[in-house]
Amino acid sequence: MLEKQINEAMQTAWIYSSVQQFAKRHPAFTVGGLRHQIFHEHTNGLAKSGAVIRNGRKVLIKESAYFAWLEDQNRRAK
Repeated sequence: MLEKQINEAMQTAWIYSSVQQFAKRHPAFTVGGLRHQIFHEHTNGLAKSGAVIRNGRKVLIKESAYFAWLEDQNRRAK
């Protein structure tokens, strides 16, 4: 039972990464490309997705929300 609760908690845990950390963890995304998306977040829907979090000057990416936004962009393009 405890193992099931731990697995559920891990699946719902939010992972926040800086732009640099995100690009390092997911090499398909470049730092420049991510910064471009973040700069245009109000016109590309990224702001509404909740994937970009700001803490002072630090910009963080909520990975689950970012990938959900990316999938939504892919569905809209079809």
